[in-house]
Formats: sequence, structure tokens, C-alpha cells
Amino acid sequence: MSKLPEYVPGHQLLAGKSVLITAAAGAGIGYAAARRCAEEGCRALMISDIHPRRLEEAVARLKTETGLEAVWGQLCNVTVEEDVRALVAAAEARLGGVDVLINNAGLGGEKRVTEMTDEEWQRVLDITLTGTFRMTRAMLPHMEKRGCGAIVNNASVLGWRAQKLQAHYAAAKAGVMALTRCSALEAAEHGVRINAVSPSIALHDFLKKAASEELLAQLTSREAFGRAAEVWEVANVMVFLASDYASYMTGEVLSVSSQHA
Repeated sequence: MSKLPEYVPGHQLLAGKSVLITAAAGAGIGYAAARRCAEEGCRALMISDIHPRRLEEAVARLKTETGLEAVWGQLCNVTVEEDVRALVAAAEARLGGVDVLINNAGLGGEKRVTEMTDEEWQRVLDITLTGTFRMTRAMLPHMEKRGCGAIVNNASVLGWRAQKLQAHYAAAKAGVMALTRCSALEAAEHGVRINAVSPSIALHDFLKKAASEELLAQLTSREAFGRAAEVWEVANVMVFLASDYASYMTGEVLSVSSQHA
């Protein structure tokens, strides 16, 4: 296994920008992205989640860890259109307009196709794919009116590659990729960029609970570095896509992976 990299300090890639991130109150990629955005100089930040206590704690922790005081939390279930509209309205008002939206909400699980119920299939797609669609649909008119903005979606290498027990999740993430490409063409006419990251495996507490040790070991063994990504390594790429360094990129899906098989 390769040596773990050192945490890279911020370089003000998002200086002066405001950021909204969904599902960012846990220990995963969403919170890592929120912290990294603050460290990269964003002027204001709003995160959402469905857990009130966890959301409140995450806001406090972000302020303490990054020194950014302009951090707010808003409850939002991305499967509920009213919640999505309320979140976007609150972010637009509180942040003085949203420059960057990171769509991080998603749900996985393991199930054979022959044993999967309609409800299990629909739940994964509703959160992971349709939730991303709802957020994009609600945010785009505001960004297009201003003639600028960046949206970064969280996809997965499973949108490209096959894996047992992951048909619902893979279908949802492949949909996120397609949504990214198609909506990017529409948004480009108005100066808005839409891209996505496609991580292979980024280890965090929720994933450890949701996936078996056997599966995690199997996935890690496929990585050239012999380890899973740190969540902040995925967040780094999200920040790059959100920044002006990626000004000529839209409709792209960047793989955050060291897979060799």
C-alpha cells in the first residue's frame, strides 16, 4: 500500500465565491468538500442534510476547523420538491446568490437484481439521480440569469463499470453522468458549467456501515495504490471543477481513481 498523502493546504481557488452542497453533514465526501471549499477561500457556504442534529454539529465544526463564519445549514430531503425549492431559495437569499452547487446526495446498497423490490430500486434512483436532477433544475435558472456558475455532480466509476449487487446504484450513477453531459450543453449557452467526479472508492464511516468488509477489501485490492481514496482527495477534484481553473470544461466526468482492473 502506498503512503498516505499529506493534506494539501488551500490555494484560494474559490476566493470570493459562494457554495451550496447537499448531503454534507456526515463524515463522507460532502463534508470533506465543504471543508475544502472553506479552505479554498469561499466567501460563504451553505450545507444541507436530512439529520437536524448532525447538520447543526457540522456547521459548528466547519466554523471551528476553517475559521469561516459565513456557514449555514438547511434541512433538505432531495426527494421532496418543496425541500429542494426551499433550499435553493434560502441559499440564494443567505449567500447573496450561489456561485457553486455541489450535488453530493446519494444512496447505495447491495442487492441481487432478482431479489430487489421496486421500492429498493426506486429509493436509490430517487435520491441519487432524481435528487441531482431536482437540485439542478431548481438552481440553473438563477445561475443562467446571472450568466455564470458551476455545478459539480458526484457520480461513480460504477456508471462505467459493472459490479455484482449494484444494479440500482450503477444505473443511478450512469444517469448522473448522462444528466451532467446533457444539462451542460443547455447551460453552456448561459455561461454555466456542469461537470462531475467519478470516484472509485473513498472510504468513510457511512460506507463502512453500508458495505461488507469483504466487498471493501475487494474494491481496495483493485486500486493501484493499494488503498481507498481519502474523502478529501475526491473533494480536491470537486473544487478544481468548481474553480476558474476549469473554465473550459463542461459536460465532463473526471474519474478519481487508481483502478488497474
